[in-house]
Amino acid sequence: MGSGKSTALSALGRLGAVTLSTDAVVHSLYSDQQVVDRVVDRWGSSVAPGGAVDRAALARVAFADDVERAWLEQLIWPLVGAEVVAFREGSLSHQPLPRAAVVETPLLFEAGMDQIYDATVAVIASEELRSERAAKRGHEAADERHARQLSQAEKAERATYVVINDGTTEELERELATILDRLGQ
Repeated sequence: MGSGKSTALSALGRLGAVTLSTDAVVHSLYSDQQVVDRVVDRWGSSVAPGGAVDRAALARVAFADDVERAWLEQLIWPLVGAEVVAFREGSLSHQPLPRAAVVETPLLFEAGMDQIYDATVAVIASEELRSERAAKRGHEAADERHARQLSQAEKAERATYVVINDGTTEELERELATILDRLGQ
């Protein structure tokens, strides 16, 4: 959280890639009636007042306990995976073909989804900057979420490419353009 994945995704879109945010997919799933029903059955109506999942309320119950978090992941991750597959298949029908089909996946390595991609990019930033960005966005249960994630160093080690996002958006975009150029070779 706070490394700049969403900013990088926007930049890649400007650079000619088609993009998908799995965060956006999850947010839309939290309005899906079947998902809402399962979440309410598990944690009660307080996590879905008005018929849509309240992400902050859900975070408080799901990320505070490993069993509850695992239950949520088992519900959500397969649905997200299906959306990613559909996105990738759909990207192949674009004319002209895009420079790349890019999927922002916050827990890519933790979910074991890295094997389905041709290349991975770890967007990392200093801990101080990440904390500052996450606080500005009002993330609930940030400490619990960070504890669940691999360290930035581990992600960087596993990734095909690493982008350090401690500078400006323009600097980030230049680095990402270089990666897109390499992928097109």
